[in-house]
Amino acid sequence: MWLPFYTIYSRSQTTCRRAAALLKLSTDHVNVSHLSHSAGLSAKTCKALQFRKHGDPSQVVQLDDVDLPPIGAKDVLVKMLAAPINPSDINMIQGTYAILPDLPAVGGNEGVGQILEVGSQVKSLKTGDWVIPRDAGLGTWRTAAVVAEDDVISLPSDIPLLSAATLGVNPCTAFRMLSDFEDLKPGDSVIQNAANSGVGQAVIQIAAARGINTINVVRDRPEFLQLSNKLKAIGASHVIKEEALRRPEIKELFKTCPKPKLALNGVGGKSATELLRHLQVGGSMVTYGGMAKQPVTVPVSALIFKDVKVRGFWVTQWKRNHSHDDRAFRAMLDELCSLIRLGKLTAPACTEVGLQEYCKALDTAMQPFTSAKQVLIM
Repeated sequence: MWLPFYTIYSRSQTTCRRAAALLKLSTDHVNVSHLSHSAGLSAKTCKALQFRKHGDPSQVVQLDDVDLPPIGAKDVLVKMLAAPINPSDINMIQGTYAILPDLPAVGGNEGVGQILEVGSQVKSLKTGDWVIPRDAGLGTWRTAAVVAEDDVISLPSDIPLLSAATLGVNPCTAFRMLSDFEDLKPGDSVIQNAANSGVGQAVIQIAAARGINTINVVRDRPEFLQLSNKLKAIGASHVIKEEALRRPEIKELFKTCPKPKLALNGVGGKSATELLRHLQVGGSMVTYGGMAKQPVTVPVSALIFKDVKVRGFWVTQWKRNHSHDDRAFRAMLDELCSLIRLGKLTAPACTEVGLQEYCKALDTAMQPFTSAKQVLIM
């Protein structure tokens, strides 16, 4: 299900095009003193990172001046503060993601903004609130936006900016996978590949806060020891290389650590198959990503003799399934923010990049073994 259609006006075009789920554009060029709470306001100029066709992000994304439409009675004016560049954002620009917007479209599905103005009938938000998108497709790589009240949800403003900007996708994915598939108790174990990813780091920290062991699988690299120490510093119980899953030494690990009830797969291919082999009888493997771009192969023996469950998870679908009732989403955000305040959940390593430096940020985000998430600062 897509969000309602809105019309975007661009100075670089003479015609108006409709963009699904991308809402109304704006910018830091908005002068707060020039705006009022009444509807019918004339549009103000703004900036946004748009793409008019799918392809290589370095070739198709450009920084455009666009117009900000009037603030309706149930709309809010949001100044975007920070927005990360995630793999799903890149895939959407390339045209390979599960959902694709009408073009031209604004990039970015995650980020945090601050309410500058509210429409006359807005009830749940007020000026000064921090907000994040409720759903994918908002188009967060812009300096400001006029959006419907129901398209954003508030966050406390006493958490770090980068934690807020990166909260809506990876930590929510980790939280739900640890909560919804197996009844995990303190002392239980979870095994995951892509352990250094944003989701992987969130899994480590949330699991540690719950007393759950994590067996974290990463690709071999020259700085493996440094990476291992970094992941252990945020709560990882064990960090191993992919090759270790196929070696006798893994049996030694399971002499001191219970076999996992839950496997989290963000890679696919052989890596996923190896995770399956080490699950407990009746355990679950949940796939949320496919970085290897290879299919998941399930051994027949795992299905027959171990009765493993093979599931998938997409946080966008979870949010849409719960869009009629805020309570589950709100409870999750409250718990995650509580962990952040306690210092038990931190944002992944981030590099802050100005909006004007978007070309460099996109290029860096697409490199293998990227050590820091690129975050656009507005």
